[in-house]
Amino acid sequence: MIVLDAYAVLALLKDEPAAPEVARLIEGDDETALTLLGVAEVLDHLVRLAGAEEDDAALDLAQLGLAPPPPLEPGVAWRAGLLRARHYHRRERAISLADCFAAEAARRLGAAVATADPHLLDTCAAEGIGFVTLPDSGGARRSE
Repeated sequence: MIVLDAYAVLALLKDEPAAPEVARLIEGDDETALTLLGVAEVLDHLVRLAGAEEDDAALDLAQLGLAPPPPLEPGVAWRAGLLRARHYHRRERAISLADCFAAEAARRLGAAVATADPHLLDTCAAEGIGFVTLPDSGGARRSE
């Protein structure tokens, strides 16, 4: 399984440089999923920032063919909070709590996280969580 962060799904929906790679991940042999927090983050972005209608945003997300979100287990929530406590720094590594959930869900599932977020990539590398590096919105790819 591949756990996508919100950036990956938004890149696909907005046809950004990572879109072809995200589409290949979704169409590939491994299941791909967003966490429940990732679903909320994508819908929030589409409606609040991109101006999409609520029903349209939900339909766009539903039509991507993602696997159901992994269950939000209490142990994953605990580990996500502790992961953020270990790695968050306001200027140097401002990792979001939603990204920490994605990382811990991936760890729990023995999966990798697909992202372009340097803070999430650094955290996954430091914690031994698998990751797939995607190009950012400008097309640049961070070296692994």
